[in-house]
Amino acid sequence: MTERMERPWALMRHHAGWADVFHIETESHDSITGFYPDRETVGPPVSYSVRAVLARFPTLEAARAAREGAVAEWRNHDAAVRDAEAQLREAEKAREDAWLKCLRDAAER
Repeated sequence: MTERMERPWALMRHHAGWADVFHIETESHDSITGFYPDRETVGPPVSYSVRAVLARFPTLEAARAAREGAVAEWRNHDAAVRDAEAQLREAEKAREDAWLKCLRDAAER
């Protein structure tokens, strides 16, 4: 058994800040095939490029624990992201106001 198949549980990117647990049933040098144990099985197993794997684990429990730890780490940055977004909105508003002022000043000349 290869090291990769000794770690058949993977975390796959679902969206920013969240990864889904995936069980790898088969793999080749460039693809993996398996299923999501936390989803209702509908249809055949799914295949992805091996590049879609964020991390691999030996057990389902280890994959779930890593996912939860990563979510907590993601949330540690929420306040800084909110602050940065507020600063961005302020900068965009200042840019919009300056643009409008420039246009209006030009129209008055």
